[in-house]
Amino acid sequence: MKTRIKNAAAMLTMDNDARELSGVDVMIEDGVIIAVGPDISDADTVVDVTGCVVTPGLVNTHHHLYQTLTRAVPGGQDALLFGWLQTLYPIWSRFGPEEMFVSAQIGLAELALSGCTLTSDHLYLYPNGARLDDTIAAAHEVGLRFHPTRGAMSIGESDGGLPPDSLVEREAHILEDCIRVIDAHHDPRDGSMVRVGVAPCSPFSVSRDLMRDAAILARDKGVMLHTHLAENDEDIAYSLEKFGCRPGQYAEDLGWTGPDVWHAHCVKLDGQEIDLFSKSRTGVAHCPCSNCRLGSGIAPVRAMRDAGVRVGLGVDGSASNDSGNLVAEARQVLLLQRVVNGADAMSAREALFIATRGGAEVLGRSDCGQIAVGKRADIAIWDVSGVESAGSWDPAALLLAGPTRVKHLFVEGRQVVRDGHVTTIDLPRAVERQNTLARALMI
Repeated sequence: MKTRIKNAAAMLTMDNDARELSGVDVMIEDGVIIAVGPDISDADTVVDVTGCVVTPGLVNTHHHLYQTLTRAVPGGQDALLFGWLQTLYPIWSRFGPEEMFVSAQIGLAELALSGCTLTSDHLYLYPNGARLDDTIAAAHEVGLRFHPTRGAMSIGESDGGLPPDSLVEREAHILEDCIRVIDAHHDPRDGSMVRVGVAPCSPFSVSRDLMRDAAILARDKGVMLHTHLAENDEDIAYSLEKFGCRPGQYAEDLGWTGPDVWHAHCVKLDGQEIDLFSKSRTGVAHCPCSNCRLGSGIAPVRAMRDAGVRVGLGVDGSASNDSGNLVAEARQVLLLQRVVNGADAMSAREALFIATRGGAEVLGRSDCGQIAVGKRADIAIWDVSGVESAGSWDPAALLLAGPTRVKHLFVEGRQVVRDGHVTTIDLPRAVERQNTLARALMI
């Protein structure tokens, strides 16, 4: 079945030539873009996008979907990172499979409405029978392309770690379950809807041995590696005190650099670490809203990109954002880099590149992130006829004057959002279930 997306007012392709087209169509078939150009005919279904801007689907490189159940928790609203975690750990310890599934559904639907077609997720706690499979099932229902990572924590409070002992796991079990999940769900092919990664939570919640063993396992299985790194000043101080080196050196020593690795945050990377990431092709998931919310700082994205570091965007968990709107995140990176480096430091188009093709490159998805023949049909369509864009001289500058909610969204050629509404699940019912679960956790 062929679908024609007809008469885009503007199309930002993010292809190798950075083409911007107008009055053009896109033809998709079997999940793949098969033609881009004017007046394409012979389609089974036509979607008229007159007056709209068309972009590749946005790519989210860091999230904790389960945290949509703990937005704006009063005790964590004004806390720094470590205090924020200590407030929320006891609440998260009460989660189970249903909480993981429903919170993932809500988080994924929220991402879809903001134009996201591909997202990673970092799930690092598994209380009361919860498994990574719960979030994979939610992604299958919502219809987003998914890169879940099997996270873990192994050092509890009694051993000098931050998380309570009830939320940590034996390291042998962690590695065994990584193998189970990869064997059950990971699909390395082009067009894959699920790829699994290995993701110990952070250097302050797992051992050196687990970090090293996780890297060996991931490379044996051919999957990517992910963790938090250099998020704030406390993180740097912990690394210097416990490991005698900065986070970048710690990562390199344990095999955590390379094109199959991406680190979340990296707010406090110094020049030497940026150079290391550039030379090793290590990726970064930049989370500007969460970094602001927790007072972590402003990541040196301009310096990273100038050095050739691959950078994508992440909304981070909804307990530290507390939103999951990826196009709003793209505007935030633009604004923050200008605050630090001047108004000419980053254009709206560069920020949109980071949010699309940049994220796809970080996640190792050369088949996604651009509108070009042969690439996957992950496409976001933005209606710029509304009040947000009224008076705009450049409708394609979406991040300066554009909607924050997508009109239509296609993932692998399937329409997941139509006229601003999720088509794949009963979203009002899911919201009701989420709120019921949240109320129970407040007791």
